[in-house]
Amino acid sequence: MKYNALIFDMDGTLVHNMPIHNQAWQDTLAEAGVRIDKDEFNRATTGKKTHEILRLMLGPQLSDSDIAYWGERKEALYRERFACCREPLPGLLHLLEQAHSLGLPMAVASAAPPENISFILDELDLRRHFETVIGAHNVQNGKPDPEIFLKAAQTLGVEPAQCLVFEDALTGIEAARRAGMDAVMICTTIEAHEVAGQAHVLQAVPDFTHIDLPALLGQG
Repeated sequence: MKYNALIFDMDGTLVHNMPIHNQAWQDTLAEAGVRIDKDEFNRATTGKKTHEILRLMLGPQLSDSDIAYWGERKEALYRERFACCREPLPGLLHLLEQAHSLGLPMAVASAAPPENISFILDELDLRRHFETVIGAHNVQNGKPDPEIFLKAAQTLGVEPAQCLVFEDALTGIEAARRAGMDAVMICTTIEAHEVAGQAHVLQAVPDFTHIDLPALLGQG
């Protein structure tokens, strides 16, 4: 096999929860006196950590205590509203079981805060599938910096070029490229044409039901 490990982004990849995140951000920033355009907000903030988003939207002078307050407020709103999407993305569980049967170690590499990672993985009973989980608190730089994917590969004990990444965001796709990894685009947040022509993107699909994992592992 060309690939010896799988690395998954979380939000928008394991679960279609980005609309809930976006609404929680809109409501939180509105409380702070800032109105946002959803599309512009997505383009400006995808892949960034919570404190980076808050400083971008509320000003670089924002204090650490204000960052903690507004960050906690946003995540509380998000978790309250998550009940409507308590299902993993279609086909995910089958693909994870296939990967297990093939002996492939797997990791989550997400820019989400640790509380949200635990919330999602535990709510959806997904944690048992992954050998390691790398979150925003484990790295210095957010995507498109490749640090989070490189750390996941190192933790799994696999060379970067032998890892296959599953992502829903352009910043994550770029992070995979910089890490020297191939990727599959899960099109929950962007259109397939937005990654057309990128040599390291093997497929762009709406969900995991469109992926033939054994065949995919022989590509490249």
